[in-house]
Amino acid sequence: MVVAVVSVAPMMEWTDTHYRTLARLITKHAWLYTEMLAAETIVYQKDNLDRFLAYSPEEHPVVLQLGGNNLENLAKATELANAYGYDEINFNCGCPSPKVAGHGCFGVRLMLDPKFVAEAMSVIAANSDVPVSVKCRIGVDNHDSYNELCDFIYKVSSQSPTRHFIIHSRKALLNGISPADNRRIPPLKYEYYYALLRDFPDLRFTINGGINGINEVNAALKAGAHGVMVGRAAYNNTWNTLGHVDSAVYGAPQSNVTRRQVLEKYQVYADSVVRKYGDRPSVREVVKPLLSLFHSAPGNGLWKRKADAALLHCKTVKSFCEESLVVIPDFVLDSTVGAAPSGCVDTFAKLSNSLPPPYATIQDEALCA
Repeated sequence: MVVAVVSVAPMMEWTDTHYRTLARLITKHAWLYTEMLAAETIVYQKDNLDRFLAYSPEEHPVVLQLGGNNLENLAKATELANAYGYDEINFNCGCPSPKVAGHGCFGVRLMLDPKFVAEAMSVIAANSDVPVSVKCRIGVDNHDSYNELCDFIYKVSSQSPTRHFIIHSRKALLNGISPADNRRIPPLKYEYYYALLRDFPDLRFTINGGINGINEVNAALKAGAHGVMVGRAAYNNTWNTLGHVDSAVYGAPQSNVTRRQVLEKYQVYADSVVRKYGDRPSVREVVKPLLSLFHSAPGNGLWKRKADAALLHCKTVKSFCEESLVVIPDFVLDSTVGAAPSGCVDTFAKLSNSLPPPYATIQDEALCA
């Protein structure tokens, strides 16, 4: 099984095909994930699938994330998606959004029903030609012991073809707090993740949650992680986060690409898809991923204001770029990402301070096999 060394997390309303196109212009090796797509959306939009499932060949390797709680719809959705040639199908058992985990009763709530998850993964695998994986949290509300996490992993892996789990190392709180608070309030417990590596040596695990830069990616890999998934940092600071992945993690030669070159290529793509489906996507939608490209760079604040004004009337991405980028200094547009930051932060030690080599024992917990 191929497990991505570095991947970009699925993020609703963020990791659409426009963002993935931009990301692929910056990194050739990081795996990219779609937003979560509900199985029902795919089934009910089967005559309009390109709008939801189409992507450019340059996006590979790319993973489709599915959500749902109906086995028949999951089977139909997977079969329909199979024709699009994704590199992996991932099942969402981690989203704490009330829209997903509440009325829909899927997402992270499915961690409380590992038998169903195993059935769902078997159905997805049976209707797909590619590997399957599960993305989950370490627990839900008061069901947050290491034993319960082990029980979930054991039942899903032993009763389905699932051999890869992406572990967001926080539990989810379903008491009405927002998805943003669910990424901040529950504490990170990386010790759970590293204990899974020890207790399930035949499975593969990707760590997720709180990974904020290339140093932390390498620290997690050095500590034994099979793969590392980066979330908000890859979106909010795209250039500096993804720009170092290929050289600092995969050992590729340092890229000489500049922001200006990325923007020129992205503009051609963006104008080719604007209003492809009636009035969608709009110029604003395809410009959205660009708004983090100058994070912390000189001129970023002024450019954001200029961009807001330009989006009120620009009909093409080319005209948007011509009008707004005049405030970005040439040395910012024409510089490469440069060498990766020096030093290596031991992410796990920094955040949990409880993992002596090789892996700490989880105290007062019986380990499940």
